[in-house]
Amino acid sequence: METWMRAWRDEAVQKHQYQSAIYVGDKLLALTNSNEDVLALARIHFENCTYTRALSLVTRADLVQRAPARYLAAHCHIKQNRHEDALGILGEKNPAHLITTNDSARRKLQAVTNGLTSKQHGKGNASSRLERVDRSEEREYADRSDVKYEAAMCYLRGLCFAKRNAFDRAKECYKDAVRIDVQCFEALDQLMKNALMSPGEEWDFLDSLNFDTIGPDVSEGGDAQEAADLVRNLYITRMSKYSRTEDFTNALDTLSTHYRLSQNPDILLAKADLLSSTSQFEAALVLTSSVLDQDPYNFACLPLHLALLYQLHHTTALFALSHDLADTHPLEACTWLAVGTYYLSTSRIPEARSYFSKASLMDPHFGPAWIGFAHTFAAEGESDQAIAAYSTAARLFQGTHLPRLFLGMQQIQLDNLAIAREYLTSAYEMCKTDPLLINELGVCAYKEGDLESAIRSFDLALKIADDNEAPPQQSREARLNLAHALRKSGRLAEALEQFDEVIRLGLRDASVFAAKGLVLLELEQAFEATVALHEGLAISPQDPLASELLAKALGLLEGEGVLGGADEEAIDVGVRNRVQELRKGGGGGRARSRGVRHSDGMDVDGAADRLRRPP
Repeated sequence: METWMRAWRDEAVQKHQYQSAIYVGDKLLALTNSNEDVLALARIHFENCTYTRALSLVTRADLVQRAPARYLAAHCHIKQNRHEDALGILGEKNPAHLITTNDSARRKLQAVTNGLTSKQHGKGNASSRLERVDRSEEREYADRSDVKYEAAMCYLRGLCFAKRNAFDRAKECYKDAVRIDVQCFEALDQLMKNALMSPGEEWDFLDSLNFDTIGPDVSEGGDAQEAADLVRNLYITRMSKYSRTEDFTNALDTLSTHYRLSQNPDILLAKADLLSSTSQFEAALVLTSSVLDQDPYNFACLPLHLALLYQLHHTTALFALSHDLADTHPLEACTWLAVGTYYLSTSRIPEARSYFSKASLMDPHFGPAWIGFAHTFAAEGESDQAIAAYSTAARLFQGTHLPRLFLGMQQIQLDNLAIAREYLTSAYEMCKTDPLLINELGVCAYKEGDLESAIRSFDLALKIADDNEAPPQQSREARLNLAHALRKSGRLAEALEQFDEVIRLGLRDASVFAAKGLVLLELEQAFEATVALHEGLAISPQDPLASELLAKALGLLEGEGVLGGADEEAIDVGVRNRVQELRKGGGGGRARSRGVRHSDGMDVDGAADRLRRPP
């Protein structure tokens, strides 16, 4: 009877008929009064979002002392936003004795090997060592289910500490959860999504994980090593793209070819993120669009997709997407991020700020909303408010260099160069391969008067952009900064070459032509300078610098021919000789021709009147 009722209950759960499952489960519990049936019924209440009833079941007697029941009780409290109560059940300490890493696995293997090699010194000693290892592994496998629940409880502790804004403790809880159970993806997702580790820390953490523990869960006949490799490659796609790009690319290739995951949305998103980090925005947008074609409401993909649409000025697409999200998912923070991004792209700053603020209130740990909120203040030149918002983002998302980069940029605008360098240096320690960051370091050095350091920074930014195969248009600002630094350091020929390249890449601005004209004046090429300055004034007729430089250039050209010197004199001599030849050879014919035209009644300079007048 009990077996039949459990099958009925489980079938109802599979069909999401929770009232049927609760009804049958309650009767089954009355028949058996077993702890397993209590937990099963509590889980059904949890799935049905009746968290209070689930709590009343798992807190019976001593059931809460078991790991599955403690986990479920704490999870019910968290679902009701009672994080302190959840932490009271979980405790504040992680079970560090359960942590396994690559290093510990190697030490265990070494201990086994030492036991084997010691046979020559004594058979009994080797046997005792092997037995100790075997008993340890047996205990580990026997309690494997509890170990997984302990890892899940570490994850819940991390959520509770994050609610307290104790992000350092939350980070350690998430890390311990993955170390205890490498398959606890929720904890890894929190670490990556909230940028709690720097790029270097992320890769060091990945290298420390012991993926060999996945083996015992592989079904009979499976390949444990292949399962470990699959999980490791999947986790690599969540790591930072600013370091060890070769490992990242190899993992993507393996997943795409060997495991046939090339069209999986997560793999496409990882590729798009890599392309975005190397400024290949068009290619990245193609991938994110394909992801959203498969799953229009993939909220993991939407923040990157929105950033790409904004970067490429696809305002119409932003408008359509934000309206669709507002209609279908009004309770998602990402929806209002999309609306704020649209208003920011159309320079409607107050509206954008309002919606970014709404998104950050709905999810206080949503990084893109905080960055967008700060951008609205920066766009209006309100540096103090922008710095406050960026500082909040830097405190919440300690593992990303972007808030510190933006803080440095704001301090440069305020000419607080010492503070700006501190922020930029801190960002550089986290990420050494961001061309924008290195460009800002060059700007700071330029303003400090260290031109050689500035030139090196701009050159490095351009080299990284070239290595990343980014479109040349994405590095125009760095190239323009390099041209200014070369000009100021007296390397005029190199500066002129860079200005020409900037103009060729499409940055046709009056200030660029004015700077080029200044370089040409310093090279004593006044006529070429006037041409460049005229082009600048054609773009902005009221530009004061270009007007002043043009006046100076024209003053230098006063009294000089266009071609200058001997070349112009030789042309004048040639013209005079040609005129004399024409006068000697064909003067009569031309005169008769003019006479015919005048007789036709054409009145040129009064000639007809003179012909009609009597002698």
